[in-house]
Amino acid sequence: MADASPSVEALQRQTRTIPIVFVTVADPIGQGFVANLAHPGGNTTGFSVFDAPMAGKWLEMLTQITPPVTRVAMLFNPATTPYANLMFRAMEDAAPSFAVAVRAAPVNSESEVDAMMAALAREGRGGVLVLTSIFTVTHRDAIIALAARHRLPAVYAYSFFAEAGGLMSYGVDVADVHRRAADYVNRILKGDKPGDLPVQMPIKFNLVINLKTAKALDITVATSLLATADEVIE
Repeated sequence: MADASPSVEALQRQTRTIPIVFVTVADPIGQGFVANLAHPGGNTTGFSVFDAPMAGKWLEMLTQITPPVTRVAMLFNPATTPYANLMFRAMEDAAPSFAVAVRAAPVNSESEVDAMMAALAREGRGGVLVLTSIFTVTHRDAIIALAARHRLPAVYAYSFFAEAGGLMSYGVDVADVHRRAADYVNRILKGDKPGDLPVQMPIKFNLVINLKTAKALDITVATSLLATADEVIE
């Protein structure tokens, strides 16, 4: 079983016969891992974490706080986020519904994260969406600290960001994905071919809100949003 795109890439370079089941991959067709979602073909199948409506949910969350956000920067590292263009298109499609302006914010270092956030903070009413990748996970403490320093509300895709001090997170339930992937592994061990098992899309999501961070930023989170949270950190 391969977790995230770099692992899948490495395994496919080694074998095109041994079965590979991936998890937490956003764009399996665009990255060339499978030929088709319904009929992957080859030796690889798995579970995608891309869900276009998530983009709208992230933007909506940033407008359900006081003061609401009117411009959103999508923070990502170009080298480790191959699905960034896919997600940005989904954000652009959703943005008019929430009266927000969105822009891509590629960064390659913590200093670039700092500079981007400083510029956004000077504009006012800005917020940040942090796409998950090896870069943002590795630098998550710095990213969370910089968002706090520049007093920018930020949304993340995985709950461990909110648990580490990020304002809010909404995304795929990773534990659920791994449980479903284990079933695929079991089916393959019993004789199913990975190329015949469709790539599965996410079905379970988690919303986590950190009220301690909201208080530190002088942000009020709408009660309607709090009511839908799976976890509220106080």
